[in-house]
Amino acid sequence: MQAVHINGADIAYRVEGSSENPLIITLHGGRGFGNHAGDFKAYSALSDTYRVLSFDMRGHGESSVTGPFTFQQLTDDIDALRQHFAGEMGKVIILGGSFGGYLAQQYAIQYSQHVSHLILRGTAPSWHHEDGALKRLTERLSKAPLASKEMLVNGVFEKFESDEHFRLVMFALGPLYSEATYDPNASLAGNLKTKFRAEVHNDLYGPSQKHFDYRASLKDLATPTLVIVGEKDWICPPDESRAIADAVANSKLVIVENANHGVHLEKNKQVLDCIRGFLGAS
Repeated sequence: MQAVHINGADIAYRVEGSSENPLIITLHGGRGFGNHAGDFKAYSALSDTYRVLSFDMRGHGESSVTGPFTFQQLTDDIDALRQHFAGEMGKVIILGGSFGGYLAQQYAIQYSQHVSHLILRGTAPSWHHEDGALKRLTERLSKAPLASKEMLVNGVFEKFESDEHFRLVMFALGPLYSEATYDPNASLAGNLKTKFRAEVHNDLYGPSQKHFDYRASLKDLATPTLVIVGEKDWICPPDESRAIADAVANSKLVIVENANHGVHLEKNKQVLDCIRGFLGAS
C-alpha cells in the first residue's frame, strides 16, 4: 500500500498499469467499513489496457480517520486523486459500486468535464433503495438466521452504538450478500480483519447525508454510462439500476443472472468482459 496526502487526509491506495494508459478510479462500497481490496481484486486485471487505481476513502481501511465524513468531502477527494494521478485537466473512468456508486454518480454530475466514462455496479440513484432492501431482507431472512429487520433499519440505515455493534450486525447480515455457498468461518475471519468505524458510518448516514437523490440530475448526464447489477442483489435491487439506466440517455444496463450485490466478484469474467466491451465501443 502507498499513501498520498490530499485535502488534509492520508489516503491509502494501490495502483497498477502503465501511466500512459487511461486511468480507472474505483470507488468501494461500505459506509464506515469498506476498503479498496475487493475492487482491486475484481478490476486489477484491467491493468493490461488501463491504469487501475483503488483506494480507501478517508475514514476507511488504511486511510486516516480524518473528518469531515460527508458525501461532498469524499467527492472532492476523488477529484484531488484525479488531479494527482491524471493531471489538472485529465479525464478518468469512474467505476463505483454500492455506496461508491452513489459517490460515482455525484462525481459524474459535479465534475462531468473530467469523466470520460461512468461504470456503476450494484448501486442506486437515491436513498429510496432502502425500501426495496427491506422487502428483500424480509423475503430472505431464512438465509441469515442471526439477522433481523431491526438490524437493517435501526443499524445499517441509521446508526451503530459502537464499532463492535457494527461488526456484529454485519456478520449477521453476511449470508445475504452472495449467491455462493456461505462459508461462516471465512466470513468470520474476514469480519475480524475488517476495520469497522461506527463514527464514520453514522456521519455518512446523518440527517444531512442520508437522503441523497440524484434522479433529477441524472437526466442531464451525457457521459457514456454502463450499469451492472446482480439479478439477486438484495440491498440495491435491480430496479434501482434500471432507474439509473432509464434516466441517463447514453447508458447500457446489464443484469447478471444468479449474482448478488458482489456481482463483480461472483461473476468476475462476465463483468470484466462487459467493461472491456463498453470501454472499447464508446
